[in-house]
Amino acid sequence: MAEEIPKKTEEKTAAVVVEGMVYCQSCDQFGSWSLTGAEPIPAAKVSVICKDHKDQVSFYKAFETDGNGYFYAELDGFKMSHNILDHPLHSCHVKLVSSPLENCNLLSNVNYGLYGSPLRYENKRLFGKHYEAVIYAAGPLAFRPAHCPPKTHD
Repeated sequence: MAEEIPKKTEEKTAAVVVEGMVYCQSCDQFGSWSLTGAEPIPAAKVSVICKDHKDQVSFYKAFETDGNGYFYAELDGFKMSHNILDHPLHSCHVKLVSSPLENCNLLSNVNYGLYGSPLRYENKRLFGKHYEAVIYAAGPLAFRPAHCPPKTHD
């Protein structure tokens, strides 16, 4: 009787991804959270920070936006030591790091970009043959101009 060779099971990796946009807030909206008239910032940097249920940093990585101000942050190496308390929705935040634009590089707190924008689950997933990604959203985040012309009152 021939020995049966066990089939190699194909492992499917599941990734955690955070996506969002980074803008330069219009001077007209200074002091508000409005992004009306905002322009996307290519090559802006954001960080994704996750803390475990003991408040210890369990993940940190900086990501750069593409030419349209969009970031796609795959959290390679993210681990949950506690399934509920360390879930990305509760444990991860996105913060502004830097803007390449000299005229728009001040941090703003639009959507909590200063202290950490919480993640939102929007029921979005990507599927590949050996790949599945759960995609969370954060922001949109914004830098603000250093110098805005004084507002004139008519």
